[in-house]
Amino acid sequence: MLARTDLRGADVTLSQLRRALPRGGTDINSVLPVVAPVVEAIAEHGASAALDYTEQFDKVRPDSVRVPAEVIAQAREDLDPAVADALDEAIRRARLVHADQRRQTTVTTVVDGGTVAEKWIPVGRVGLYVPGGNAVYPSSVVMNVVPAQEAGVGSLVVASPAQADFGGWPHPTILAACALLGVDEVWAVGGAQGVALLAYGGTDTDGRELDPVDLITGPGNIYVTAAKRLVRGVVGIDSEAGPTEIAVLADETADPAVIAADLISQAEHDVLAASVLVTDSEELADAVDAEVARQAAATKHTERVQTALGGPQSGIVLVSDVDEGLRVVDAYAAEHLEIQTCDAQAVADRVTSAGAIFVGTYSPVSLGDYCAGSNHVLPTSGSARYSSGLSVQTFLRGVHVVDYSRDALAGVAAQVVTLAQAEDLPAHGDAVQVRFRQDRPAGNDQ
Repeated sequence: MLARTDLRGADVTLSQLRRALPRGGTDINSVLPVVAPVVEAIAEHGASAALDYTEQFDKVRPDSVRVPAEVIAQAREDLDPAVADALDEAIRRARLVHADQRRQTTVTTVVDGGTVAEKWIPVGRVGLYVPGGNAVYPSSVVMNVVPAQEAGVGSLVVASPAQADFGGWPHPTILAACALLGVDEVWAVGGAQGVALLAYGGTDTDGRELDPVDLITGPGNIYVTAAKRLVRGVVGIDSEAGPTEIAVLADETADPAVIAADLISQAEHDVLAASVLVTDSEELADAVDAEVARQAAATKHTERVQTALGGPQSGIVLVSDVDEGLRVVDAYAAEHLEIQTCDAQAVADRVTSAGAIFVGTYSPVSLGDYCAGSNHVLPTSGSARYSSGLSVQTFLRGVHVVDYSRDALAGVAAQVVTLAQAEDLPAHGDAVQVRFRQDRPAGNDQ
């Protein structure tokens, strides 16, 4: 069922390796002509245009963009207690992990009387996008909101698509998750129009202002991603997320039924989802292929799963040994990477490129999706080679604070003047020298 790439004994360069690996993805540029007019209309007309597009695309027009407090409260009251308990546990574990990511101010004494501090300031207001579509994602509410709250963000809004089945409001489970997290500002708007409204703001149907945000985070479909690209610069964004990915590095000790289940678990997200096995065991590859065929036929979303597993983005890569397998997974840089080998922890320690690493048989990606405490908003499409997943750091800005005394500046004044002259920027040097002029009036010399 899964296509195979045999790299055993092949002497390939890094560029050849990257081209040889299964890879799907989406062409964001292809939808920019469709998305750009939407973004431009919201920039000019605000909430009224966003609601127009919501009516066009989602076949419903909510009474307002902002979800009323009583609707959020009712969603929490109606939530299945088992789901509420599960979300509470996911929130508790996520808070444990993300609280430990907080950064402290550091102060470096460069010379006597001269210090440079770095302090971390939360982003003022953030927009957290939670998608609709094939599934309901209360877990994405948790993954976006918790790190923002732990970073100390003072103002946040969750945006999620309006649902015709629920009176024009986002899915009740999304709203209930917001309530559990203490989020009281939720917008019933999704897609490109939702992203644009977060970036530009507007006025709601009741006259209340919908304040724009400084940063937008969260995954979405190709139209959401295109809109994030277009508003980047007006606001910050976390990443341009593509379809979900899982790679599994395994040897002959791995359980083929477990690997097959994990590959299928990500394939059920989307027909473009990528599921890749890298192994030095042909026998394991055969067994996984057979298990995938058996399990995929029995799963709920069979057609979606089989389409994803049969696409060019999925497959099995055969390698000569685990060392070669490590080179392959580092070149692939998967969003989710499972290590199912002998001495899995030692192998995992050698990985350099992955969004998140799951070690051993009992650390499946689905654990990370919900209740590991880690974050599931992760880099895709190979971007894990140079970027990170969502964390507290996403919502913080490092600011240097420079504090030099007169004597400390005097000690380096000549070097500053020399470098300013070398760059033909003499006024830079003058700005230092003027502070030491004898005829300068007495002032604040702190």
